[in-house]
Amino acid sequence: MKYTPRLRKKYLEEIVPKLMKEFQYKNVMEVPKLVKICLNQGVGDAIADKKLIENAVEEMSIVAGQKAVPTVSKKDISNFKLRRGMPIGCRLTLRRERMYEFLDRLISVSIPRVRDFRGISEKGFDGRGNYTMGVSEQIIFPEINIDKVSKIMGMDIVFVTTAKTDKEAYALLREFGFPFKNIKN
Repeated sequence: MKYTPRLRKKYLEEIVPKLMKEFQYKNVMEVPKLVKICLNQGVGDAIADKKLIENAVEEMSIVAGQKAVPTVSKKDISNFKLRRGMPIGCRLTLRRERMYEFLDRLISVSIPRVRDFRGISEKGFDGRGNYTMGVSEQIIFPEINIDKVSKIMGMDIVFVTTAKTDKEAYALLREFGFPFKNIKN
C-alpha cells in the first residue's frame, strides 16, 4: 500500500465534494487544487557575510525536506555594493507529497507558534487564485534548532492553485484548515 499524506487524503475525500457543492461544479476536474508551494528567502546581508547564504539554504532545506538553491543578483547596484551573480537569497518549490507534508506541518505546527497570532490576512490573494504570505521569523518551524540560528530572517510562501478566482482559492485554503482572520462561510 502506497503512503498518502493526510491533507491529500482529506482533499480527495472531504474538500472536493464540499467545493463541488459550494460552487455547483458539474465536473470533478473543475474543483481547484493546490499545484505547488514556493518558498523564497531574501538574504540582503549576504553581501557582507557569505556564510548567511549557506545557513539560509541549510535552514530552508531542513524546513521543506528538499534542497534549496541559492538565488543570484541579476544586476549591479553600486549603492548596495552588489555585483551581478552574487548570491542574495534562496528558494525552492514543493510539489506532490512533499507539498502536502509541508502544508500539514505549516498549518498544524508552525503557524500556531507565531507570537501574538491572530490569524492569517486574506489580503495575500493575487486575483488569479494564488495566495502569498510572509513569515517574519524562520524559528516558528520546529525543525530549526534555535541555538544554531545565526540571524533571524523571514521568508515568503506562495501557494499556487488551479482556482480561477480568489473566492475559489480562499475556499480551498479554508477547507485545508488555514487559520484566516475572518472565516466567512
